[in-house]
Amino acid sequence: MFEVVAFWRARAKAQRPGLIVVAILGLLFLAPQTASAAPNWTLDPDASVLTYQSVKKNTIVETNKIRNITGTLTSAGDAKVSFDLNSVDTGVDLRNVRMRFLFFETFKYPTAELTAKVDPAAFADLPAKRRIKASLPFRLSLHGVDKDLEASVVVTMISDTQVSVASEAPVAVHVEDFGLLPNVDKLQQAANVTNIVPTASVSFDFVFVAEGSKPGAVQTVAANAAEVGPVATDAAKSNFSDEECLNRFAVLSRTGAIYFRAASARLDAKSRPLLAEVEGVVGKCPTLNVEVAGYTDSDGSPEANKALSERRAKAVADALVADGVQRRQISATGYGEERPVAANDTAKNKALNRRIEFSATKLAN
Repeated sequence: MFEVVAFWRARAKAQRPGLIVVAILGLLFLAPQTASAAPNWTLDPDASVLTYQSVKKNTIVETNKIRNITGTLTSAGDAKVSFDLNSVDTGVDLRNVRMRFLFFETFKYPTAELTAKVDPAAFADLPAKRRIKASLPFRLSLHGVDKDLEASVVVTMISDTQVSVASEAPVAVHVEDFGLLPNVDKLQQAANVTNIVPTASVSFDFVFVAEGSKPGAVQTVAANAAEVGPVATDAAKSNFSDEECLNRFAVLSRTGAIYFRAASARLDAKSRPLLAEVEGVVGKCPTLNVEVAGYTDSDGSPEANKALSERRAKAVADALVADGVQRRQISATGYGEERPVAANDTAKNKALNRRIEFSATKLAN
């Protein structure tokens, strides 16, 4: 469940932009300045918070965040907020990696985006009232799916140059709306947990500042406020610790995102996003040797399956070397139908057994 939460978080975030836009526009047009002088607005990432709660095993509730958020609101009422899904923060590196690669599939969909168009007239009383509740529509783009949604928010003028848009109550987000339900199964298998609820509760408080002004001191009311704000993602790191390397190889092995033609060792072009991710991880684990292991289902003879798995593992290793990975860091082994992860009794289980896995050991001196 804690894994499904990140997704909900992105959705919740999406809801704020629309509200924020409206609030800001009301401020822009009614503050002591002319409409022609109205500024654009920028989200303050240090003061903005997005948290989500998910449930696993029916009763265990976990609260997590998406840390890196950017956003703008134009004087014309166009709002856009982007969420870096690689900044999912569960408090545990392995859980973060599972959320990124198994749930959000950030190697293909690294960001979520919220857009909204706001009518300034809807918030004409904001400068006088300072705080207004409203329901605002927005569009959320997540995992390659666009969906129109609506959120109940509280818009508060913190100052003449700062506006907060916060959720009035937690927002329920349903993973199936964005084609993410199969990824919940991947999370459950990877974490060995059951009953991840495919709905999460998202709360947020977004602060926007007027263009040209300095962000003021805003005290967030979110839990664990010390952990609010941007965080360094994998892209900003030069090297990973051994534990981080092992976490990433273990989770990348479970994505099922390396594809071959039937009974062939020819890589499909759809494999490119994950291979690029693996290449990046190997490059940041210079002291480790990475074994590319190929597996098949039980259809066909054991000898033919072993030969096919060897060719597939070699094809992946060769592709990584062609993209810049040092040959000394890569080895390839085919195990055929050995070590199945599921019974070879259904098409779904057979697909699970046809896989490429990555494991790492220390390089010999």
